[in-house]
Amino acid sequence: MALTHKTVIITGGAKGIGAACARVFGENQAKVCILDIDASGRELAAELGGNTIFIRCDVTVESEVEQAVAQAIGKFGDIDILVNNAGIQRYSTVTETSLEEWELVMKVNLTSAFLCAKYVLPSMQKKDSGCIVNVASVQAFISQNKVAPYTTSKTALLGLTRSIAVDYAPKIRCVAICPGTIDTPMLRNAIQLSPDPDAVFRECEDMHLTKRVGSSREVAELIAFVSDDRAGFITGQAIRIDGGLGITIGGSKRD
Repeated sequence: MALTHKTVIITGGAKGIGAACARVFGENQAKVCILDIDASGRELAAELGGNTIFIRCDVTVESEVEQAVAQAIGKFGDIDILVNNAGIQRYSTVTETSLEEWELVMKVNLTSAFLCAKYVLPSMQKKDSGCIVNVASVQAFISQNKVAPYTTSKTALLGLTRSIAVDYAPKIRCVAICPGTIDTPMLRNAIQLSPDPDAVFRECEDMHLTKRVGSSREVAELIAFVSDDRAGFITGQAIRIDGGLGITIGGSKRD
């Protein structure tokens, strides 16, 4: 990939899909800025070497985002790629969700992407090029029980993706990546809430046509590809990487 010397910001970059992105971009000689409130991002940056830095940043706070973007530009130059990956999951219906929890999910999953784009786009405009990747979810298309705040926030990310793609064309692209079930710390923490986590994990495997969950690395490789100039004709789209989740219908099986 033609990612050598490109400056990349990855939110939620300390673990899961974000950490996998940091590794993939680093392997392709990009200059990587990991943004997270999780201090383990500092260890990851040290492991990946001199072209990677960790910036502690609460991406829901505008002043912290502004400062983090300025720090990244000061270290590596204007931004080429932004990966809006920070996200949280909460399990509740509309009537069960408090306003505080609703607003928290919206801030982390949606507002953070808006804020990071807001402060990165002027840097991309200086270079007259760039790509923003919003990590949404297959739940922007299909949904399960008790995920009202999460599925709403991820669906809204598709609208933000289209708006950025339209408003900043033709030089700046924006793409949404929509994973199915991915083996991340967020998934592992979620299934631990069940009396039988192993059974829940097997259910996650079985509901995909591939009969497995995806890896963070697989998602990161796709994110790196759509960020690359070879994907220069892709913009405004929501691309699913979901193992065929949700495309079957009920009915008897026939040989």
